[in-house]
Amino acid sequence: MTDELQQWLKENALPLKSLDVEASDDDLQPLLHVLKDVRVLGMGEATHGTAEFFRLKHRLLRFLVREMGFTALAMEASASAAQAVDDYVVNGTGNAADALAGLGFWTWRTHDMLAVVEWMREHNRTAPPERVVRFVGIDPQRCAHSLAVLRELLPTVAPEQAGILDGPVGALADAKPGAGAADGKQALDEARELLRFLEEHRTEIAGRVGEKTVARALAHVRAVVAVADVAHRPLRADTREAGALATRDRYMAEAVISLEERSAGSIAVWAHNGHVSTDHYAADVPAMGQHLREQYGERYYALGLLFGEGAFRARPGNSATRPPRKHRISAAGPRSVEARLAAVNPEDHLVDLRAGRALPAVQQWLDGGQFVRSFGAAVPRVTYRFHMTPTVLGRTFDGLAYVASSTPSELLP
Repeated sequence: MTDELQQWLKENALPLKSLDVEASDDDLQPLLHVLKDVRVLGMGEATHGTAEFFRLKHRLLRFLVREMGFTALAMEASASAAQAVDDYVVNGTGNAADALAGLGFWTWRTHDMLAVVEWMREHNRTAPPERVVRFVGIDPQRCAHSLAVLRELLPTVAPEQAGILDGPVGALADAKPGAGAADGKQALDEARELLRFLEEHRTEIAGRVGEKTVARALAHVRAVVAVADVAHRPLRADTREAGALATRDRYMAEAVISLEERSAGSIAVWAHNGHVSTDHYAADVPAMGQHLREQYGERYYALGLLFGEGAFRARPGNSATRPPRKHRISAAGPRSVEARLAAVNPEDHLVDLRAGRALPAVQQWLDGGQFVRSFGAAVPRVTYRFHMTPTVLGRTFDGLAYVASSTPSELLP
């Protein structure tokens, strides 16, 4: 690290005085300038099981809503199941913990995520309609809720189409990306045909049951189509957009864009670093953030979250059934981005990488090959300790947040 780069990082680090969600927002005030023209903020995370990432993003969300007029949180969570969480934060319907459990992923069934949802509900109790904050799932996975709603609606909305749910479409409830079911293509074709039918006869059907009911049915059918599309594909494919991983990120980006188009305020996106990145996810897969950069240019800001050492929660190995557990890890090696940030400022802090583009030493660092830690919902049993992901910061993130110590997220009962 050159002296010029080290000095720039030292001078431009924005100290985070606390990760306590009730702390004063004074230390976040510089973000008013950094994010003033941003329409969509991608808030990443190097692991799905670090409690400090939840708390920092909770602090950021509170600041964005109160100080910058953000009006939606777009989650890497089931687009179908997340509607129950949205019903809770907007209308107080149901129970927050039950709604989080209904998302179907242990990663969001935590005490800190519950605190985020409860804060959103408390904010919305007194917020004027134009400042209400929505909770929206953007991930095309797990459409059981949508299928249940369609079983209720179709006999009235389109009785001639109700039988479609008794075949392959009805089996999509818990389908996952790259599932590759033998009848997956048939399920996709039938779901698309149902969508075409409803769109083609929308005016006629609305005359019988009302536009609101038709719109609700269409939203759920679109969720089912997305799940079917992602589930029937192989995980990876030869062409850029053909695999399930690439298709999933494309759908997530489209969901964010659709949400932004109908939102009064800006959008905060909560997802893994790999998804918010403006480059590629899983090597050859265009990330959601890449699509958002193409759509919004500099009005999309990708913030990557990194950590120093400690422990995090994840499933051991590649098992989808083993319970997540704590994984301990020491500081990353000297060639890592984490180590270089810690060498300059060992405490929690933020860095706006865009601010250094005009300086040759900083731009050279941003354009060079780097390594960061990146863990998903599951990690290898032993080798996770040594795993590093190559990256080029200038192509992946606009800013970084560094948390010195990671502790495992705490699951709800």
